[in-house]
Amino acid sequence: MKLSRRSLLYATTAAVTASAAVTTQAGPTEPTGSAGPARHRLRTGFERLADDGYAPLDGQRVGIVTNPTGITRDVRHIVDVMHADPRVRLTAVFGPEHGFRGTAQAGGSEGRYDDPATGLPVYDTYLKSGTALAEVFTASGVDTVVFDIQDVGARFYTYIWTLYDCMEAARIAGKRFVVLDRPNPVTGRSAQGPVLHKEFASFVGREPVAQAHGMTVAELARLFNGEFLGTPVALETVQMTGWKRSEFFDTSGLPWVPPSPNMPTPDTALVYSGTCLFEGTNLSEGRGTTRPFELLGAEGIDARWAAAADGLGLPGVRFREAYFAPTFSKFQGKTVGGVQIHVHDRGVYDPVRTGIALLVTAKKAWSGFAWRSDNWIDKLTGSTRVRTMIDAGAGTDEVAAAWQDELTAFRGVRRKYLLYS
Repeated sequence: MKLSRRSLLYATTAAVTASAAVTTQAGPTEPTGSAGPARHRLRTGFERLADDGYAPLDGQRVGIVTNPTGITRDVRHIVDVMHADPRVRLTAVFGPEHGFRGTAQAGGSEGRYDDPATGLPVYDTYLKSGTALAEVFTASGVDTVVFDIQDVGARFYTYIWTLYDCMEAARIAGKRFVVLDRPNPVTGRSAQGPVLHKEFASFVGREPVAQAHGMTVAELARLFNGEFLGTPVALETVQMTGWKRSEFFDTSGLPWVPPSPNMPTPDTALVYSGTCLFEGTNLSEGRGTTRPFELLGAEGIDARWAAAADGLGLPGVRFREAYFAPTFSKFQGKTVGGVQIHVHDRGVYDPVRTGIALLVTAKKAWSGFAWRSDNWIDKLTGSTRVRTMIDAGAGTDEVAAAWQDELTAFRGVRRKYLLYS
């Protein structure tokens, strides 16, 4: 008897699922590393959707917005799994920045093509919004748009604004919208940092959200629908089970796939909401190294910067004098000096405040410090305030104090949309 590729994949999926069920019944898995016991109590939105036989998608032509992070616990891509499963009618894929299969660098996408593995049409959403993106959804012929991408917890990480744009476009096109939730890898304990001022809206921040938002993508979708979209989209969220707001990614039992080329590990995500601010300066933010956003530097910087930063006694973090040669991006092929961030207590570490402290000390320690000529720092921080205060000689505490009122207001709004304790 001959089996089609789809039937063969479905048979394989069923066998793996059955095997996993037997393993689960046999008892807990012993730890394999320093992160402690493997925890399979957490179920992602996709796992719960599949467990339910894709019931929310029954009778629908489905398109999914995803990238390489849309995987199962056994590292199969959910597009491959859904395509092979006769219980769901997957007819299109929509790729964000970096692309569906993740081949493009920052500021790029994969364009329109047919996926070689499944034959499904892949549509490009990057830099599309409003009516233009609605036309893509209409042309695809789908009834329901599903979103499943791993976020990293920072306002300027563009996937959450892909979520926002796709929700708005789905409303315009008259499509249902379903969000499959995944953990915030740096916890959802609280929001931190300045809140975007609407006049600085861009693809690294469409709406007034804190720099480190402390939410999952399903919670953000509820926030967008309830506060910012005007006319809401027909939204359904598939929550996780077994996730607590205090947990970091390594407690989840899930595999980490880099959500973008310069987000190689959960350690990167931990510092990113603060050190990504260096994209707005003439210093390297570590792109082109094996430790992006943990290594920062420029030609002419010496040990004084690390000493000044370490002398602040910031909670949970130390700074090491470091030298590196980026293989691409700023200072490509040149040896630069700077710092490496070493987080030793992530429970008390504040990435946004640390990022501000590093900007303040870099400006004082290195005479060559400059903001990018387009004032990109204002887009990243959400206003002119951080840049102008640092230029005026303000210290870390003074800069951080300036955003506390707006942060308190955002925390109050945020609270209404949280799904987990």
